[in-house]
Amino acid sequence: MADSNRLEELLKRPLYGMAPFDLMTHPEYPLTCIVYDLPPELLASLSAKSANQPVAEQTQQAPETTPKDPELAAQESAIATSTLCSLCKVSYLGVQEQRSHVRSDHHRYNLKAQLRGNAPLDEIQFAKAVGELDESISGSESSESEEEEADGSGDTTLTALLKRQAKLSEANEEATTPATGGSPKNPLFWFSSSGLPSNKSLGIYRAIFSDVEQDAPAYLVESLRKKQLAPVKARTNNAQVQKDPSASGPHIFMCMIGGGHFAAMVVSLAPEIHRKQGGVEERQARVIAHKTFHRYTTRRKQGGSQSASDASRGPAHSAGSSLRRYNEVALEKDIRELLADWRQMIDSAELLFVRATGKTNRRILFEKYEGHVLKQNDPRLRGFPFNTRRATQGELMRCFKELTRVKVSEIDEAALAAAAEAAKQKEESKPSTPRPQPQKPKLSKEEEAALLHTSQIQALIRRSKVPALLSYISNNSIPSSFTFQPSDSPQNFRCPTPLHLAANNNAPAVVNALLTRATSDPTVVNGEGRTPFELCGDRPTRDAFRIARHELGESKWDWSEAKVPAAISKADADSRAERERREAIEEENNRRKTSLERLKNEDAARAAQQTSKAGGRTLGAVEKTAAEKRDEETRGMTPEMRMKLERERRARAAEERFRRMQGN
Repeated sequence: MADSNRLEELLKRPLYGMAPFDLMTHPEYPLTCIVYDLPPELLASLSAKSANQPVAEQTQQAPETTPKDPELAAQESAIATSTLCSLCKVSYLGVQEQRSHVRSDHHRYNLKAQLRGNAPLDEIQFAKAVGELDESISGSESSESEEEEADGSGDTTLTALLKRQAKLSEANEEATTPATGGSPKNPLFWFSSSGLPSNKSLGIYRAIFSDVEQDAPAYLVESLRKKQLAPVKARTNNAQVQKDPSASGPHIFMCMIGGGHFAAMVVSLAPEIHRKQGGVEERQARVIAHKTFHRYTTRRKQGGSQSASDASRGPAHSAGSSLRRYNEVALEKDIRELLADWRQMIDSAELLFVRATGKTNRRILFEKYEGHVLKQNDPRLRGFPFNTRRATQGELMRCFKELTRVKVSEIDEAALAAAAEAAKQKEESKPSTPRPQPQKPKLSKEEEAALLHTSQIQALIRRSKVPALLSYISNNSIPSSFTFQPSDSPQNFRCPTPLHLAANNNAPAVVNALLTRATSDPTVVNGEGRTPFELCGDRPTRDAFRIARHELGESKWDWSEAKVPAAISKADADSRAERERREAIEEENNRRKTSLERLKNEDAARAAQQTSKAGGRTLGAVEKTAAEKRDEETRGMTPEMRMKLERERRARAAEERFRRMQGN
């Protein structure tokens, strides 16, 4: 028990600038520790799983209907927490991965293919099909505006891909099948540890192992031990990192290209330790070199590059097409010059992670030109085993963190085995002749009204439309005990009431309105046995429950049953938030003052040393310019702090000018 607790504590240490989390309380988080800096206690107790099957693939065989046996029902309820897209045959470990997959081109294509009666494609088949097109389907970024901008080209290219796939012959379908002849390999290797609970498994991406290591799964743990690297201390000066592979240590090269965007990065595998105030050590990724390019090469709202359009329709003669052709040549020149400058770092890299979708992008990177750097048959070459967004430096850093983090999966293997056996027995007991599908019963007026109210209320809560929500509830005489329909849907299983949905979406204004004005019951539990308060994800939403308890009084509801803590007034909550804000500002000012004093002391010591060497005279003593003084003031500051200081300086200058004008 002591060893297990020790490993749990080690898995909670800060990682890549992120705060520690409680692995037992939040099992949905996939973050644990760095693959190249595993705790010795964990590394000594690791063992590779024989099947190396992820949890989601095992749960895929679970029966879809709830068995009458209570024990099997309990087992299925435990299995329901795992996530799997049955349409795309893709598993994900967290909510963010699920949302990313639903918005991905792969999922959108399979949805449209299913509506047209075509067979869906798995990840490898889809990648090969898209590879025949010249550009990335959407290249969407995280912001909504950019997603909307890219939707036009994405839908056009998806439609073209659907039409192409509909005309494929059987020979072409066989050509798009993976060379292995079977199902694609799982992207993760799974491990177990004697120091962790038996229902916890640790996953590491297959891509970070070499081809020889992947072919010898029995020696995976030994390979992991050889990959361990000692963390390095953070640099204390602002000097540029030398592009010397021998000085940088083991590192990997990552690059993405698509839609006129290119991003490349060389990252050290050994984490860098930064010491924060209070003596807390934090591991951060150490970037050796990075560069991004962007050129206007994609035809807006039409999809595809200009070269692809010229090849299919003939060359256009507009000003925009000429500009795009010039930018394609310029982008190719910039990328190849950068690769040539980084040749030494790329040649000494442990692995090469490249995302290049389309013939044009692959030609830029892998074509055999004079002095070419990247080779298509390089055994170090890898693709990203997960969905990626637009090629930016931030996206490359996100991919690096995702690749080097150990994943944690929690599942009851006994429940899986029992569910799989029950599914097998059910399949064997089915008659050979297919039974006619029963028709769905016609909904009554009350059921149709409940479905309408569900859709309207959920939409208003998601957009935090408090006045419209209260008006809708009042005008339609919806009781406070209303629950969403249908009750057996996965979303309504977790959030059966408006108060559950508002708390789960972290909407404090909606929570306060439902409690104080719509008299919603906070003691109702969902299908998981959790009250609305237990679904809150931030402090403002939790404070909304406590403020409502203060306003409604202790006799209104059984607040202890609702799991709501002690009441707090709105004034107290606001004063606490203001106090924390002032403390944060004061802490930042103290840190800034300390940094400035340290820099002044260093400059004074340097000047004294120069004076002593010159026999009492300062060599080259020249009055500093205003730009040099500003550089000294902003040395060691973050970009946000520099912007804030510049705004203050401009404001003071404007006030001085205004004062002089009034004096005249």
